[in-house]
Amino acid sequence: MTNESAHPTESRKNREGKAPSQSAEHLTTSQGSPLSDTDHSLKVGERGPILLQDHHLREKIMHFDHERIPERVVHARGAGAHGTFTSYGNAGDFCAADFLKPGKQTEVFVRFSTVAGSRGSMDTARDTRGFATKFYTDEGVFDLVGNNIPVFFIQDGMKFPDVVHAVKPEPDREIPQAQSAHNTFWDFVSLHTPAQAHTLWNMSDRGIPRSYRMMEGFGVHTFRLIGPEGKPSLVKFHWKPKLGVHSLTWEEAQLAGGADPDFHRRDLADAIEAGAFPEWELGVQLFEDDGTATFQGIDLLDPTKFVPEGLAPVQLIGKMVLDRNPSNYFAETEQVAFHPGHLVPGIDITDDPLLQARLFSYLDTQLTRLGGPNFSQIPVNQPKNPVNDMFRDGFHQHNIHEGVAPYQPNSLDGGCPFMADLAEGQSFPALEYPQETSGAKKRSEPVSFSDHYSQARLFYRSLSAQEREHIKQAYSFELGKCTDAAIRERQVQCLAEIDGDLAASVATALGLEAPAAQLDVEDLPTSSALSQIGSSWPVDGRQIGIVVGLRGYPQDRALAEAISAKGMTPLIVAPHAGATDSGLEIDRTYFTTRSIEFDALVLAGALPPVGDARVPLDTKAGADVSDSPAADPRVVLLVQEAYRQSKPILCLDEASFGALSAAGIAGEAPGVELVDAQALAGTLAELVAAHRVWGRFPAEG
Repeated sequence: MTNESAHPTESRKNREGKAPSQSAEHLTTSQGSPLSDTDHSLKVGERGPILLQDHHLREKIMHFDHERIPERVVHARGAGAHGTFTSYGNAGDFCAADFLKPGKQTEVFVRFSTVAGSRGSMDTARDTRGFATKFYTDEGVFDLVGNNIPVFFIQDGMKFPDVVHAVKPEPDREIPQAQSAHNTFWDFVSLHTPAQAHTLWNMSDRGIPRSYRMMEGFGVHTFRLIGPEGKPSLVKFHWKPKLGVHSLTWEEAQLAGGADPDFHRRDLADAIEAGAFPEWELGVQLFEDDGTATFQGIDLLDPTKFVPEGLAPVQLIGKMVLDRNPSNYFAETEQVAFHPGHLVPGIDITDDPLLQARLFSYLDTQLTRLGGPNFSQIPVNQPKNPVNDMFRDGFHQHNIHEGVAPYQPNSLDGGCPFMADLAEGQSFPALEYPQETSGAKKRSEPVSFSDHYSQARLFYRSLSAQEREHIKQAYSFELGKCTDAAIRERQVQCLAEIDGDLAASVATALGLEAPAAQLDVEDLPTSSALSQIGSSWPVDGRQIGIVVGLRGYPQDRALAEAISAKGMTPLIVAPHAGATDSGLEIDRTYFTTRSIEFDALVLAGALPPVGDARVPLDTKAGADVSDSPAADPRVVLLVQEAYRQSKPILCLDEASFGALSAAGIAGEAPGVELVDAQALAGTLAELVAAHRVWGRFPAEG
């Protein structure tokens, strides 16, 4: 054995006496220059814009952007769809963008995605989801690049490589995939406490959406809108789903990860194909642009903060409908390139330091992913309006340019292209608001960025008892996967600053003493808009499993038609494929389905044995066989899962109760009902509209 020096750098010198890479005692640039700050971008003053001269920011993010090819470094696994956006016409007073004029229809392409996993990971991982929308307007492309959570882990783009490195698989063994339940992630967020609010959202049910169709979208950052007279407003963008905001249970997410890793992308594509087109309304929270970039004490330039809807109501300004699936995944969903700097006249950016860094990062990333600067010529990225950018050549140049003078000024091409004229009464270009800025160049942050806990507490205490219980379970599982005791203890201390009961519950699960809060965190008013429970929602596209025996059920066709008439999707589940006696096609077999596919179950009776028509079980050779659903252990499992997941279970006759008895379920349990066939569809719609039977397993508190 070698006798290592006490100094780590000296002990790792190679035989030539040269220090290997990554061995300097202090942090440096890639050229070896020492660094004293890797947390803050170089800005004009504490709240000013980021400077292009910040070499460390550009080098750090440039290297991060090019770490992997060809898939995206983050948001690698996604699903896309085409559609249209129709303006309500009520935004004209505060935004001059053409696509917001009354009744204006604009083509869109939307890409939903997970963040942490690779292209081959599962859809239902606990994670943030991307919600990126490309508007093909008559004034150029506008990209609204957001998430399903309104806050982010970091306040400055300088930290983006750090948080992603922490959540990605650990570098020594490249595991775990698409999971935050490991040492490096919790090490980072327990030390970088601005991440606590976003982490809490991820540990909530928001981290495992039921469907992309049932997911909110947020622009995260504060943007600036410019009205027709040049008056500015600050704005936060919201997407509100028609079907409401709903989530999977933890059990459902795990089942889907094994039984159907493509659960979300399949759900989206199947809904569109079935004509249950997903819809969202675009809304805005408006704030006066008075130069402070604050609203009722909330710093609007801090991307770890959101503004509760009770303080600033969301004004709805248009509706988006997704009605066409991509014809080729690679050509469209994989090659689509979004950028928060793709703006149109009437919409501008602010000095949010995370947004400022994204303006560099997104463009830089496309150079590696899409092979050069001409990615805007890929069909899914092409603007629908005429383009004359005077750019030439480069990788993958498809345009055949005319003219001999790709420069300005010129006389050889008649001075073309000309500069755009300012609109009547306008004194500045519509794409750049003339914001005043001044200050010393420095790496720092405003004092208002230092509150890392009050909004996390607001979010947690706004949720129902069931939702808070799910958060406790999520933290207990995630931290239970951490092998470093110091990390667990440090994160539980962070939870104590958010809520004492939350910290105590997680501490008990981890075998730790419940810590006391050490900080004086402000109690903000709660917001009912943050809870997913308590409302009634449309049932369009909800899937109903009708479980039948070998020959089906005498009224199965009428049942399916009644369910379809309510906007839900009936799926016949039988012992084998084919058709029922009424000629209704069987959609699933006992062997190929699990509870995750259905929002409710209908048990449609039990038929008497049919001699040789019986189908042997696949799960156990020589098992007793009957065509009664209750006799098949796969149906028993299906019913047990649906019951645990608080889904409605309706029986059409007394014979159906055989499955309930075999599953150990009492017929009088909430959401377990014996109903008449005529009343079935109405009862289903009423129960499914609440998403789950929340009273089945009430939580305390």
